[in-house]
Amino acid sequence: MSRLMRISIPTIRVVPQITPGPPPPTVAEAVERVVAFLAPGNVAVLTGAGVSTDSGIRAYRGVEGRYLNPNFKPMFYNDLIEDSPRGHSFRQRYWARSFIGYPRILATRPNPTHAALATLMRTSHVSQLITQNVDGLHHDALRTKDPELHSRILELHGTLHKVHCRAHHTVLRDEYQMQLALLNPYWAELEESFRRTGNKPRTNPDGDVELEGVSFDDFEVPACPECQREGKVEMVMKPEVVFFGETISQQVKDRSYEVIEQADRLLIIGTTLATYSAFRLAKHALELSRPVLLLNLGPTRADGLPQLEKMVVSSGPVLQEAARQLASSRLSEDANLREVLEGGIVTSIEDV
Repeated sequence: MSRLMRISIPTIRVVPQITPGPPPPTVAEAVERVVAFLAPGNVAVLTGAGVSTDSGIRAYRGVEGRYLNPNFKPMFYNDLIEDSPRGHSFRQRYWARSFIGYPRILATRPNPTHAALATLMRTSHVSQLITQNVDGLHHDALRTKDPELHSRILELHGTLHKVHCRAHHTVLRDEYQMQLALLNPYWAELEESFRRTGNKPRTNPDGDVELEGVSFDDFEVPACPECQREGKVEMVMKPEVVFFGETISQQVKDRSYEVIEQADRLLIIGTTLATYSAFRLAKHALELSRPVLLLNLGPTRADGLPQLEKMVVSSGPVLQEAARQLASSRLSEDANLREVLEGGIVTSIEDV
């Protein structure tokens, strides 16, 4: 049966405040609980934007559940793909801002949470990982080209590192970025000036930046190169990211449910679960009587769900120590695994 998932925000959702619960656990208490939760293995993990904040990537929402940027105006799918002068204008705005912002996302590095989860995937304590993030940092943290390990990561909302047209011809983002630079030398100089001077515009989690008082009217958006090779002209290009108002593919929907159904328990990290595509996975796990443990610093959409266990903790120190304890026997013998666990770097948002 078809399962419907849609990313939509008819209004900017604010996660409601809840009655304060018990005091947050100490790091030691949280580590003990996470170790016990993960020790049996076959755990699915669901991550959100909070996991990447220690890599310098802003989350959409703060610890109070409110949008960190009150002026945030998301790009809607129908606006981006509209085949009209209006749609072209939206694409000029999106790609100009993304052209400036993408190098900052590309320069980010996995943090201790990414490193701990990569370690736990290598030791099979974590069987599969679903992420709402589009930055690719869970893949980077694995430090391997092993396709089997990478296949166990499902990017629920897509990735910034690929671009496709409406015929679903795919091009790597690095290649498309070069085309954007060649067609827009002024913008290439502007991006270089930001890099050189350290005058960094605010970068959003989806990879675009805040640019005030700038006209996008002259920005050139490249056509699909594969369509051109076929003698066609296709100007509607978008990153392989699920935009607001866009439906997640049936294949991704089905696989996300399979991950939950195949796992014995679910660990949720760094997300308010405000998007229903993620929230319904937590609900599905509970409906299947799977134990669910949520680590998040602020309120979430799942607060108050029966049987859901929540700890208000920062995931980095807790998961890193939990992974160290769970993988202790292998860490003493496997230098590569030690490099994975120790490979996380905390980066300030101001440094990106």
